[in-house]
Parts: sequence; structure tokens; C-alpha cells
Amino acid sequence: MTALYIDADACPVKAEAERVATRHKIRMFVVSNGGLRPSQNPFVETVIVPDGPDVADMWIAERCGTGDVVVTGDIPLAAKCVEAGAKVLKHNGEALTAANIGNVLATRDLMTDLRAADPFRQGGGKSFTKADRSRFLDALERELRAAARL
Repeated sequence: MTALYIDADACPVKAEAERVATRHKIRMFVVSNGGLRPSQNPFVETVIVPDGPDVADMWIAERCGTGDVVVTGDIPLAAKCVEAGAKVLKHNGEALTAANIGNVLATRDLMTDLRAADPFRQGGGKSFTKADRSRFLDALERELRAAARL
């Protein structure tokens, strides 16, 4: 049975994911280390994990598998989920797959090294736009339909 896992810390598309999961009647796990208001939706389970580095990521990685969809901006978590057979989407709708996760990980590591080497190169990424939200909704709909066919 397909499940939707949301890495909820700093996730800008929780409400959108909940609407899509409800429409498809798919169980959704919103995983964080606290600070979230639990949903009253019967399809949504809020999972509060203990404080600690990557505890929420480990919870998701240990449970996801083939037929599941994971929403995260955390590239190392995405790599673990792809390896487990899950479909992975970033918040902007970009799919992370076995074909591209290696390049995405390498780019992440390179950018981390560049930021560490140059203290003036600390700027944030692009802002989250309506177009990103729309791409996410389209991609999530597509992935959940594909998962249902499995």
C-alpha cells in the first residue's frame, strides 16, 4: 500500500500534499521533531521524533520503500529513499531518481565545500514561488497515480 512521507521541517508544501493524499485516500506521515500542529485529517499521521541530528530522516528512511513517495529537500535522505525504492520529490516538484541522485549529491557536497572555503559566499537559494508550488502539485499527483498502478 502506497504511503506518502513528508520531511516536515521547513517543508513549504505540507498543506498541498495533504490535499492530494486525501484525494487519493493515501496514508500520509508528517515527520518532524516537533513544533507542528497535528492535522485532524484521518489520512494524516503526525510523527514527532526525539530531538537529534537526522532523527526524522532516519525514521523516514527506515520505513519507506517501493511504491511510496517521499517529499524532502534533504539530499542525503533522498538518496537513502531512492535506494530503498521510493519515489522522491523536492518541494519544487523536481524528482530525485536513481539516474540523477549521484549528481545532485555531488553538487550538494561541492557547494558545501565552496561555502566553507569562502565565508562571503553564504547566500540562500532561490525563493519558493507559486510556480514551484504548482510544479510540486503536478509532480505529486503524477507520482501518486504511478504508485497506485504498481
